Amino acid sequence: MTEHTLTPARSLNTVPPAATGTPAAARPSPWRRRLPLLLLLPFGLVFTLFQLAPIAWVAINAFQAGGDWSLANFGDVLGSPYYRQSFTNSLDLAFWSSLAGLAIATLGTAALRRVPGRLQNAVVAFTTMASNFSGVPLAFAFIVLLGMNGALTLLLQQLGLAEQFNLYSRGGLLVLYTYFQVPLAVLLLYPAFDAVRDDWRDAAALLGAGPVRYWLRVVLPVLSPALLGTFIILLANALGAYASTYALMTSNYNLVTIQIAGLVAGDIFLEPQLAAALSLLLMALLVLVTAVNQWLVARSRHV
Repeated sequence: MTEHTLTPARSLNTVPPAATGTPAAARPSPWRRRLPLLLLLPFGLVFTLFQLAPIAWVAINAFQAGGDWSLANFGDVLGSPYYRQSFTNSLDLAFWSSLAGLAIATLGTAALRRVPGRLQNAVVAFTTMASNFSGVPLAFAFIVLLGMNGALTLLLQQLGLAEQFNLYSRGGLLVLYTYFQVPLAVLLLYPAFDAVRDDWRDAAALLGAGPVRYWLRVVLPVLSPALLGTFIILLANALGAYASTYALMTSNYNLVTIQIAGLVAGDIFLEPQLAAALSLLLMALLVLVTAVNQWLVARSRHV
């Protein structure tokens, strides 16, 4: 018999050990495979109770009037100049404070990325703390500093620089909103600047582009998705702001969040179903703005 003897037939049907998959001894037991799901249960419970359930309650009660399904609540909101003004004021403050906060944060983050690492870490840590400083403490701090008899207000008045400034007005609210927008925008934009390489500036300079043209033609197009996304987050943050504004202005400035709070916890009358309609319209506005942002981001990526 020659050396090229055929392999027995049984060996032709034998699958190598490596192809049989994971050995049974190495496979995780069923309880180990279900453990991640069990660990997600607390999160799922909290998410359901504090996110899905309130949204469901708002969606149902917005279409309830007198115990029946109706669009009367939306008719009352859209037909009332007072409620329409609350949306106008909220959008006005949200848009301009988001735009100002984004501009300040963009310049600040660009400068921050060019300073030593220790200073960067210190500023980022401070920004993280400042982004959580909001609500009633923030309003109190602004009253102490920029109120009618605030320390900074009196100093600026002596210097002749703040004769007409009034914290309890649209201008004061705009300063307040811009203040709490900047730290959040810095935290959101800080990682995005990793996409901007230092050698691009040198390359642009060799091609004859100055700093302004370099920013307009190179940096901003690269950062445009992050800038648009940050702007939308800032817009939503401002539209949902309540505690700082209420602590500063109580009910003297007509905003959607203040109207919603007054309808569910007011001292004069309670109309939770009308508040649900206002809340649903506010959510629809945020969804619309987010959808437009996603469309713009997708379009910018294909340009």
